[in-house]
Amino acid sequence: MPSLREVDELVSLGIEREVDRQRRELVLIASENFASRAVLEATGSVLTNKYAEGYPGRRYYAGCENFDYIEKLAINRAKELFSASEVNVQPHSGSQANMAAYFSMVPIGGKIMAMKLDHGGHLTHGSKVNFSGKFYKFCHYGVDPDTETLNYLEIAKMAKSFRPDLIVAGYTAYPREVDFKEFKHIADDVGAKLLVDMSHISGLIAGKVHQSPVEWADVITSTTHKTLRGPRGAMALTKTPFIKSYNSSVFPNIQGGPMGHVIAGKAVAFFEALQPGFSLYAQQIVKNSRILASELLENGFRIVSGGTDTHMILVDVRTLSMTGAEAENVLKSAGIVVNKNSIPFDPNPPVITSGIRIGTAAVTSRGFMESDMRYLSSLIIDALRYKTDVKSINKISNKVSEFARSFKLPGVDD
Repeated sequence: MPSLREVDELVSLGIEREVDRQRRELVLIASENFASRAVLEATGSVLTNKYAEGYPGRRYYAGCENFDYIEKLAINRAKELFSASEVNVQPHSGSQANMAAYFSMVPIGGKIMAMKLDHGGHLTHGSKVNFSGKFYKFCHYGVDPDTETLNYLEIAKMAKSFRPDLIVAGYTAYPREVDFKEFKHIADDVGAKLLVDMSHISGLIAGKVHQSPVEWADVITSTTHKTLRGPRGAMALTKTPFIKSYNSSVFPNIQGGPMGHVIAGKAVAFFEALQPGFSLYAQQIVKNSRILASELLENGFRIVSGGTDTHMILVDVRTLSMTGAEAENVLKSAGIVVNKNSIPFDPNPPVITSGIRIGTAAVTSRGFMESDMRYLSSLIIDALRYKTDVKSINKISNKVSEFARSFKLPGVDD
């Protein structure tokens, strides 16, 4: 970035440092991934200069013909990728995509049923500190205390008692496959609409390694980064009866001008996900996740629900006499980046937690295969076992850096 370096050396320096960090560390945060150089170029394009309030063919500004072309590309590619009837690619974030969904489907003060935050739900699924918990009445279901998985019979009983206007399925920290057909039956039985938040698993769905909610959900929201490997942003898939109300809930209700440069990045990401190699990538994500979970289990770690069906693993670190915050800090010192995360029935507060969340999408994008995951698991195990031994942690950090640098950094080394 020679122009940036010339104009603003300090910002350029910060970005260069971040490139170095991403190259020498191993990113295992489940919500992070690497966008391709093509996605980065589209996102950094001159489309950032253009205002285009409205939708293709119905703008409130002149000069939007090229913006219309690119947004239509993004919409049509997303329709093809997910076999969806209608698509909106304008939401700036997953939270705004969910906000628009609520506004389009439930009156203010209406009733919504979703997953508890500490069992795997998201802030927008009814947290009291979030708009969702302030504007709507929420009832929260959780996982079964014995299996740590969804108990659909209990969810159905809760729905019959609460009688929600909307049921939310799809989570931020749930490692098992979700039965969307069963959720649809539960929703239909109580006259509720069904919203699926597939933000974490949209890439797995696109790669056909997780069942799709398109047949069952009324509205589906998703971020476009995470497993989908696009720019930071969001989208929504809807059935035809819901698209008009959803579109108006995005603009003009909660957003003004759409971010054309980000929509261009989304269009590129959808195109990349339509290529045959994307399914192989999605398959490898799940293989890598299961290998890592198996290795940790064999070495005495407790894995929430006993394993994973997705890109995500939840580890209960209390068996190591640690908190999630402590484990996160130890692993970061070793160059392995995870996040502390609440686990079901967690006795610790969210700023401490009893668990860590590990994701395999980013390292899979760097080219990790099963053997690499086994070596990575040994580094994680050693770091957590030698948690107070600074000398040993430094040695592990050097190993991590050398190992990480042997893989290309997507978007930079492409």
